Amino acid sequence: MGRWDGRERAALVALLRRTTTEKAERESVRRLADETSPVALLRERLGPDDLFSDPVEEAIAQAQEDIASWERDGIQVIALGDERYPQRLCDVFDRPALLFARGTVLDEDDGVAVVGSRAVTPEGRSLAAQLASRLAERGLTVVSGLAAGVDTAAHKAALREGGRTVAVIGTGIRRHFPPENRDLHREIAERGAVLSQFWPEQGPDKTTFLLRNGTMSGYSLATIIVEAGERSGTRVQARRAVEHGRPVILMRSVFERTDWGRATASKPDVHVAGDVSEAMTIVDDLLDRPRQLERFLSTMG
Repeated sequence: MGRWDGRERAALVALLRRTTTEKAERESVRRLADETSPVALLRERLGPDDLFSDPVEEAIAQAQEDIASWERDGIQVIALGDERYPQRLCDVFDRPALLFARGTVLDEDDGVAVVGSRAVTPEGRSLAAQLASRLAERGLTVVSGLAAGVDTAAHKAALREGGRTVAVIGTGIRRHFPPENRDLHREIAERGAVLSQFWPEQGPDKTTFLLRNGTMSGYSLATIIVEAGERSGTRVQARRAVEHGRPVILMRSVFERTDWGRATASKPDVHVAGDVSEAMTIVDDLLDRPRQLERFLSTMG
């Protein structure tokens, strides 16, 4: 996929405005990855020009106005073909075609997702904070979803440690959910980044949080699930991470208390950790894998 200019980015915005299903967006992403330009896809959707108007140029012009409005509000608009698009996320099948961001977006960001239940126990909150602190000490980005419970504890601990944290949210970037995390949203944008795959004004619904769980998995090196119930949406992130070929670390309570946790534990590269030290030993081993591969290849030579 070549790097896109501003006109192609606007064409993508115009195309997505007219794409109403997840399946249709996935198909657009597939074709874009095959080097079809956003302008060409938009032309297919809107048809040819006539003697009086060109629907494609009109749609692009409107999208350029939208982008300018968002950028005046400090919102970065990052398309799949932009240099700033996160490289690790670009590798997964369900990557979003468009991201909206506040803060410092890195195309290469070594992050570990720390996620779990909104209705977290005091023990789970403490565990999330300890994990986030230890990750930040290692210079890793703490990735989470800015939800109540485990996510909030992880973000706050990373900030206290002076580390980088990234929030992948389940609403538009102009929305604050839950409302009590408005100040935390702002602080993460100032000291890390907030990312959303939804239109800036979009509110939450039954699908948005599940979609963002897949995006969070794709963005991260690995996912740690701290605490979750049988029906927790976090199980979607575990499933997506397995599908992405990304490591998953389940804290023992998730394994012991949920059927999906036990089922997930049987999948490739899924680990169960009894405490923070054990989880961090697994993380350290994951980080060492490139060097392990180099050592293996050197012995083969």
